[in-house]
Amino acid sequence: MPASAYGQLVALAREIALLTSTEALLSWDQETYMPAGALDHRARQLAYLNGKAHGLATSNAFRRLLDKAEGQTSETPYHAGNLRELRRQHERAARLPQLLVQEESAACAHAKAAWTEARRKTDFTNFAPHLQVLVDLARRKADLWGYTDEPYDALLETYERGARTRAIAELFDRLRPELAAIAQEAVARSAGRKSALPGGRYPVAKQQQLNAEIAASIGFDLDCGRIDTTAHPFCTTLGPRDVRLTTRYDERDFTSSLFGVLHEAGHGLYEQGLPPGDFGLPSGTSCSLGIHESQSRLWENHVGRSRPFWEKWLPRARELFPQLRKVRLNDFLRHLHRARYSYIRVEADEATYDLHILLRFDIERRLILGELPVAQVPEAWNAGFRELFGMTPPDAARGCLQDIHWSMGGLGYFATYTLGNLNAAQLFATARRQRRIAAGLEKADYAPLLAWLREKVHNQGGALLPGEIMANATGKPTQAQWHLKHLRARFLQNAKKS
Repeated sequence: MPASAYGQLVALAREIALLTSTEALLSWDQETYMPAGALDHRARQLAYLNGKAHGLATSNAFRRLLDKAEGQTSETPYHAGNLRELRRQHERAARLPQLLVQEESAACAHAKAAWTEARRKTDFTNFAPHLQVLVDLARRKADLWGYTDEPYDALLETYERGARTRAIAELFDRLRPELAAIAQEAVARSAGRKSALPGGRYPVAKQQQLNAEIAASIGFDLDCGRIDTTAHPFCTTLGPRDVRLTTRYDERDFTSSLFGVLHEAGHGLYEQGLPPGDFGLPSGTSCSLGIHESQSRLWENHVGRSRPFWEKWLPRARELFPQLRKVRLNDFLRHLHRARYSYIRVEADEATYDLHILLRFDIERRLILGELPVAQVPEAWNAGFRELFGMTPPDAARGCLQDIHWSMGGLGYFATYTLGNLNAAQLFATARRQRRIAAGLEKADYAPLLAWLREKVHNQGGALLPGEIMANATGKPTQAQWHLKHLRARFLQNAKKS
């Protein structure tokens, strides 16, 4: 008996997923092990795979199957949601010429290499021509996709379905004074507080051992994933049983790589929790980056910086790093909960982190609107940083060159980090109301929390909209109050309760 139109559509969607997951593998290799001399060929490989995937996703065959499937009876619980999302994806993809998709793929491969070199040399001029190409491509895509109010809407939709630039800007404008006030008071309270991390070397090999043990303890399956080293930490999914995490190491501070791993493991737990039988379909794909970031920020901050977590793991850290043996838990927690203005986003504490996102959102929006020339990005970055943090980055590596996102064509991405913070606090506050989860958290037993996240978030896949995920899980749309309450409790009240 021939497969239904929906069944044939599923098969074609999975074929596209095989191409995109192969592209993801080559991108992961470029960031980890690829020799520099292979760049030109890698760019051609990536452009080819992206072009092939785009061709299938925009083909007449795909559209015909989609049209037929929409007129048939639902075959699975997620049938309607899958069709809705596949239709959206198809129509967006069909508006982009295949040559443009291939051009952007090759441009990103070269831009990532240029960014790495520019960051090493702290020289923005080496990266500026590549950023100009990517900004121009982003504007072309936005015009082809169409938008409600401004071109940035179309880019934001890539990462956060249903979000609008104006609404995000209004949210950030309301948050800015409260976040700035919390940050200012938290930094003032932390002033003069000495680090609880003794000097000496924290060997990378022992950091890797601790990181792997902790990742496994919160539920990350290392038989279906691994942890590698890169210039910028990230998580990527190469298949339903192949999730890769990366981090970077500082032998003066073992917590730097550890929190990088906790953050990326949060992403990885989400990916490992998606329905494996739905790989390649919206129901087997993450919902949005705002939801994805909620998982990474929840495990990194609400779990990883809590007292029960370190009651369990500080003794193990002392075994691996003897210089920690005289460090008391309270002192260590005060060290983790210090607030200070930092140049680097990924090293920022919770109290100041969102200020970094407000800066990036503003610069990206102005770039896409054409209000900010690429050549003036360093100047605009430094001016905005002075306004938010009261200091000027000493060089481009600690300024506008610190993030990999633009080199990957990720214009429109950054706002989702603060959305993720809001979602994380709201999800965590809801989850811990359940007695079993709260009891588990006190004992550093995270199986009940993970099971709840699996049910409420991970297993839902991407057939639902982000707002639907949050409303179903917490009973309310995304709100800022829980994040602000969390920051005040951790930084402005008794640290012993954090």
